Amino acid sequence: MVKGLRSWDAIVLLALVVVAIVGALTIDGVASPRFWRFVTLEAIPIALIALPMTLVIITGEIDLSVASVLGLTCTVMGQLWVSGVTSLPALIAICLLLGAALGAVNGLFITGFGLPSLAVTIGTLALYRGLAYVVLGDRAVSDYPQTWTTAAIKPIPGTTIPWVILVVAALAVVFAVVLHAMPIGRGLYAMGNNPEAARFAGVNVRLTKFWLFVASGAMSALAGVFWTLRFASARADNGTGIELAVVAAVLLGGVSIFGGRGALLGVLAAVALLGVLRNGLQLAYVPANTLTVITGLLLIASVVGPNVVGMLRRTLERNRI
Repeated sequence: MVKGLRSWDAIVLLALVVVAIVGALTIDGVASPRFWRFVTLEAIPIALIALPMTLVIITGEIDLSVASVLGLTCTVMGQLWVSGVTSLPALIAICLLLGAALGAVNGLFITGFGLPSLAVTIGTLALYRGLAYVVLGDRAVSDYPQTWTTAAIKPIPGTTIPWVILVVAALAVVFAVVLHAMPIGRGLYAMGNNPEAARFAGVNVRLTKFWLFVASGAMSALAGVFWTLRFASARADNGTGIELAVVAAVLLGGVSIFGGRGALLGVLAAVALLGVLRNGLQLAYVPANTLTVITGLLLIASVVGPNVVGMLRRTLERNRI
């Protein structure tokens, strides 16, 4: 038991189980299938963005423009629909290419010019959100076919869970294989621990980071497509602030903000934990401002917690020796 709790992933999973059980016992509606449907719908865009964000942060970088990429994707999708592009596969393909291009801009400035990712993505956060307002202004596009919007949230037969979660699960497997079962994954950890050593070991640090930002942009665009169809509305302010939830989930999942440490299992557990907490507290009529405070506290805990666990582990090992 003690050995299992040394893993931050196990602690997050345990916290998820405890919060779910306590919520079901103390808050009306938490145990209902409808509650878990809303938790899943809220978690899907966060999980989609968190997958590449995990890899980006493991390398010692960060992407804060993801919410603005999501918003710009929504507005472009809406404008294309208004302009007569009525094929959903075509819209999705264009949006993914747009997201990849926006991510490539981030990657170019960071890897090509050697600029810090924090500064670059704060700048593009404002730039991309501004472009979203240029595309649609204060208008909203909401006349999508009902077949599109219902398909985006259609449940798996026999359950209330949206089928899109299967897409998220498949993508999670792909990212997990890349990170934990392929040589490139070891290279990502090496970059986060010591970029120079990784370079001497044969890892193309710049090119790898560039493609990670491309992936981050593409996945943010995919989240934007889902967001648009789920709410049947394309607006320039779609997804505002979601980057805080994504970063909180990644760090709470045990990924070190300094890079070189973390795993996808803990991140996905943290996404679920934050979703259960937020929706459960909303059912308990907790004010929105309090929810923001709780998210901030969890973000601080996600930075401090793994370090405390690591100190305890080292202390136990010294005592055993």
